[in-house]
Parts: sequence; structure tokens; C-alpha cells
Amino acid sequence: MSDIEKVKQLRQSTGAGFKDCNAALKEANGDLNKAVEILRVKGVAKASKKMSRDANEGVIVISGDKSKTSIIEINCETDFVAKNNDFINFAKELSEINNKCSSNLDKLKSSLMNNNKTVDENLVELISKIGEKITIGRFKTIENPQSDNFSYQHSVIRDNVSKLGVIVSIKKTEETDEINLFGKQLSMHIAASNPISINSDEIDNEIIEKEKILISEELKNSGKPENIINKISLGKINKFKEDNSLMTQCWVMEPKKKVKDIIDKINNKNLEIKEFIRIKIGE
Repeated sequence: MSDIEKVKQLRQSTGAGFKDCNAALKEANGDLNKAVEILRVKGVAKASKKMSRDANEGVIVISGDKSKTSIIEINCETDFVAKNNDFINFAKELSEINNKCSSNLDKLKSSLMNNNKTVDENLVELISKIGEKITIGRFKTIENPQSDNFSYQHSVIRDNVSKLGVIVSIKKTEETDEINLFGKQLSMHIAASNPISINSDEIDNEIIEKEKILISEELKNSGKPENIINKISLGKINKFKEDNSLMTQCWVMEPKKKVKDIIDKINNKNLEIKEFIRIKIGE
């Protein structure tokens, strides 16, 4: 059996990566059984086997400053582990690295942590130590010219670690207390109202089409004439767009007004919401 074939077989039997399998085979002088033992001792095989399980718990961590802010999701299997000190410390350090890497996954995984081991190596060791599947989930870095980022975290576990996180970027020509208050409140609004996009015309067409199908299914047995059904369907789609677009949502702090009304009230005509992200564990 060639060395490449041995590496392939070892990967299939342990679930470990090519690099780890290749190193283990060299250490074992080509002995497959011994290579498996080496991987198990190192915790690589054990960690890899856990990766087939579901990881729907975890934490959200936000790092950075107003000009450059990053959010990252680290998943695990249970809420108990999500509150584990080793898991939280790993997540906090990972978040700082993610901000430096501007959410580039390859750079993130190969970056060195405080113990001089890579993120990937520390992830494997943490999985082996804790005994659960742990993965890097969603992440994003927001950095826009002439803009400030505002963030909000809900269900905070510790410091900047929570179950839900929001970052919103606002472009402005000046800094005022009114704008800073609005930015903070807007991030809280996004956390509560979960908009899909800033404006209705930015909602992905696939989402609209799925909603149309659901509405059609809802109305098909109503017994109403087709022209009436079409009018009702159009009205429901427009309402869906309005409810899920940030600018036309009812302002959480003052529900009788829309978000766009609050922006119009602020004495800064150049105020613009550039982008936002909202990540919640389990969604």
C-alpha cells in the first residue's frame, strides 16, 4: 500500500485531517494501527469523530472599536459547555483574532493564539478536553469609511460574550449625542425586530418567492375568486416586505413611528445606515 493510500485510509478511519494523518504515519513508520493510536493519544481522532454531531448551542462574541467591529459565533452541543470557562476564554481570544483577520477564515484558523499554537490546534485540543463538538459558526467584520459601528448584546454570559449580538454601521458627517443614542437604540431595535434587509428592494428574491408560495397555500382553500386572492396575496407580500425591512419597521422605542421617521427627525441629512448583522444562537 502506498503512503498516499495509507493516509486516505487513516483519514477515513479516524476523521482526522491530511496533515495530522501524514505526521502520525511518519511517526509510526508507516504502521496504520500505531498511527491510529498516535492520533487518539493526541486527541485528534477523538475530536474529529465528535464533529458528526449537532452543535446548536454556543456563544456570540463582539470585538473591536467603533471604526472596525467584528462578530463571531462559536458553537457547541450544550448550554452547559457554552458557560464553561475554557470555552468562553477560547471564544474571547478567538474573537480578538477574528477582528485582526477581518473575518478571513483561512487567516483565522492559521493564526497563533497566546499559547503559540494555531487556532485549529487549540480547537482540536478543546474538543478533546471538553468532549463536545465545537465549531466556528457565522462571523463578519464591519468597517466603512466615515462611519461608526454600534453594537448590542442580549443574554450576556460575561463581558462581550452573549447569546445574541448585533452590529450596525452608520455613516455620518458629524458626531453628536443624538446620533450616538440613535445608534445604540438602533442596534437594540435590530436585536428585537430581526429585519432581513435595510430596504425592501434588497430582500433576496428567493425569500420573496418562498413567502409567495406560503401565502398561496394559505389562500387556495379560501373559496374566494382568483382576482380577490391575487389582491390579498399582493397585500400580504407588501406587508411582509414592510415588516422585514429595517427602514419601514415600527420603531421599538416608539411603535407608532417607523425607523425612517426617526432618522428624518435627527438633524443630520447625511445620516445613512450602511449595513448591519444580527446573529443569534439557535437561529
